[in-house]
Amino acid sequence: MTVDAVEEPFRSQLTVRLRDGHALLGVDLPGPCTFTSGHGVDILWMGPDEYLVLAEPGRQVELETRLRDEGALAVVDVSAQRNAVRLTGEHARDVLAHGCSIDLDPSVSPPGTCVQTLFARTGIVLMVREEGFTILVRQSFSNYFTAWLADASPEYAR
Repeated sequence: MTVDAVEEPFRSQLTVRLRDGHALLGVDLPGPCTFTSGHGVDILWMGPDEYLVLAEPGRQVELETRLRDEGALAVVDVSAQRNAVRLTGEHARDVLAHGCSIDLDPSVSPPGTCVQTLFARTGIVLMVREEGFTILVRQSFSNYFTAWLADASPEYAR
């Protein structure tokens, strides 16, 4: 198969509001429509003073404490809000193009791009990585999203 979708369950996800700053958890803050990574976390730009911190499962309490110590105005654990799906393979971009209006050409959306968009009528957060994509989809749409991916990808199976 030339497309692989793998769920990354139970990711730690924290919404952070900042008044000012240049880094969180030792990672530089991303600019609009991008994300930065380091020290085991991804930091996604969600708005002018809002970021989403992603990390491996079970780190919510540790990260929340550290973020508050760093001066975050608000930190909210939203780990149960979204599922994370990693989409990889030579035709991952083609499968996404069936349901997403974002131009995923690498010259337009290079690795490090992060956007909130509609995907097959479902709100998602799309992260473009070197090795594929990470898609954050709301729990309530997760079954629909998975079924949609299965329906959109058979033509790319070998």
